Amino acid sequence: MGESEVNGSKISGKSNIIQLESITKIYRLGTVDVTALDGVDLEVIKGDFIAIMGPSGSGKSTLMNVIGCLDALTTGTYFLEGKEVSSLGDSALARIRNRQIGFVFQTYNLLPRLTALQNVELPLIYGGTKDRRSRSMEALEQVGLVDRASHKPAELSGGQQQRVGIARALVTNPAILLADEPTGNLDSRSSSEIMELIETLNHDSDLTVVLVTHEGDIAARAGRTITLVDGKITADTKYPDSARAI
Repeated sequence: MGESEVNGSKISGKSNIIQLESITKIYRLGTVDVTALDGVDLEVIKGDFIAIMGPSGSGKSTLMNVIGCLDALTTGTYFLEGKEVSSLGDSALARIRNRQIGFVFQTYNLLPRLTALQNVELPLIYGGTKDRRSRSMEALEQVGLVDRASHKPAELSGGQQQRVGIARALVTNPAILLADEPTGNLDSRSSSEIMELIETLNHDSDLTVVLVTHEGDIAARAGRTITLVDGKITADTKYPDSARAI
């Protein structure tokens, strides 16, 4: 298949799902301007699995927030699935977050009084979806937790809670899964199981995964690692499948 051009970028085969052009994000802290992202250019192909690494204060979380349409840009342009989203208003961005992006958090962010099933249903409730019960059960099945559907978070292990969090992220059939330190609160065995699950979702569903981590062994399971230092991309490393950690 020949090369095609999308938003000025030549690519082969699959199209860019994420395209950041000259992204700058500056925060105002009192009388001081702090540059969190400094001229970031990034292209992510549909179905990619990328890890974002860097020291504390490098801009990892800010980049994740920009990709997740949670932070407005100071300058630059952001294309998501070929659509320019950097100039959209709050309501349009909220729809994108609900329909196109699934979020997974280090601390799970489950509501303690709700069951696993009810937690998974939440994005569908916000979106006004009618068949939310069946779709939520399907999402729990994807993460191997149907038998825990009626359990509340306190009755689940950390790994099981994170599986519920992943099911909640998947229930809207998003184009992108954004995972912020998804194994940060887990032991080594649970971390490995969660990463195996994320890898399977990426491989079997062609789901684009963007994962923030400070752990090299976790990043090594992605097909590509982006390294940030002082708000700039200092390395962009792609790995053949044979070189990825198993």
